[in-house]
Amino acid sequence: MSRHVRSEPPRRRGRLAGLLVVATAGTAAAAWALGPLRDADDAVPPAAAPTPSASATAAPTPTPTPTPEPPADAVFTILAAGDVLTHQAVNRSARTGDGFDFGPLFAPLDAWVSGADLALCHMEVPIAPPGTSPSGFPMFGAPAEIARFLRVSGWDGCSTASNHSVDRGMAGVVATLDAFDAVGLGHVGTARTAEEAAAPQVYTLYREGQAIRVAHVAATYGTNGLPVPADSPWAVQLIDTAQIVAQATAAREAGADLVLASVHCCVEYTSSPTTEQERIASELAASGVVDLLIGHHAHVPQPVALLPGGPRGEGMWVAYGLGNFISNQGPHEGLPAESANGLLAIATVTKPPDGPARVTGMEWAAITVDVRAGHRVEALSAGAAAGQGLGTLSAAEVVARHGRVAQVAGTQATERTTPPVATGLPPVVLARGAPAAG
Repeated sequence: MSRHVRSEPPRRRGRLAGLLVVATAGTAAAAWALGPLRDADDAVPPAAAPTPSASATAAPTPTPTPTPEPPADAVFTILAAGDVLTHQAVNRSARTGDGFDFGPLFAPLDAWVSGADLALCHMEVPIAPPGTSPSGFPMFGAPAEIARFLRVSGWDGCSTASNHSVDRGMAGVVATLDAFDAVGLGHVGTARTAEEAAAPQVYTLYREGQAIRVAHVAATYGTNGLPVPADSPWAVQLIDTAQIVAQATAAREAGADLVLASVHCCVEYTSSPTTEQERIASELAASGVVDLLIGHHAHVPQPVALLPGGPRGEGMWVAYGLGNFISNQGPHEGLPAESANGLLAIATVTKPPDGPARVTGMEWAAITVDVRAGHRVEALSAGAAAGQGLGTLSAAEVVARHGRVAQVAGTQATERTTPPVATGLPPVVLARGAPAAG
């Protein structure tokens, strides 16, 4: 089965690529054989003029056959963001009289998220099981409403493997995936059954007459010392590069055109990737079966780089750490200023009609959380480019925050300052383990 009908009117508007066929028609005139040309004095009187015969009719000029236009390449974007980390202060900002409304917190980035062809978040915390109250650090439990507001904002799915995955035990794992299923969000990294754990999340995008399948796998370094349920050892996928490579290989053999991996590791609040992060990235790049690696956990932005290897030896892009998407972290909590910021990683994918899908471009955009405005997530790259303040942030503060992100992101990928624009309909979100539709 597939999940692609949103529970709220989607903000993303699908655009079907049209096929324009231009036909040319030639017109042939009949030509009569009149013999040698004569001067006017030698003209034959009309009565003596011979009657044309059918055998004297010249063959029509052939109409040139139009050269068909070659089929267009399919081109689309994949956008990934950092940690969704619902501290109690974030929950209070979303609190309403009878529940939680995260819409205003996400709203400044809705155009970025809904403008991407495939948008993937990282749900670092579980959803509180039914009958329990939301909670924050250190044992998180997000309000169930967050799933619906992530979907309405434009997200298509999330990775769910993190060090907080079992903060609420197996009941929290189940509550999270049940809530995601209810609103049509994809998910990977945690599972309710062994069969689900073995399956990647697959998204199908229909572009230029092609059905393009993107597979997503995810893993985490650990669970903060909390035991994964003994009777459900597959509930959270732990980092094992050989296993990730095997999953990516199996996904390709099952028809995936592109494979993304999300890895939650290793040291918090460091802007440089650790040796372990570099090892994981290098091994996945060398495998030749992973197209894009997305990193989480550091809570601060880290570099975006192109590594040797990748499919067909064309390289593999890695965003070592996307920082936070939404949280209550920052200097007001005694944490590094960088923890108030995050990155959007925006990959452009091109797939010819008769060739493989390839990541042909990588961009990044800086974002930040405006705590004073009620934890609204703002687009720093857009604000800095326009020389404008954002929410309660002055233009000078926007420039300062943007500079911290730009210094770390690096120069291999290009900064983007405007939202992407979707090239077609939203993706079809396949149920984990369901066969891909053609």
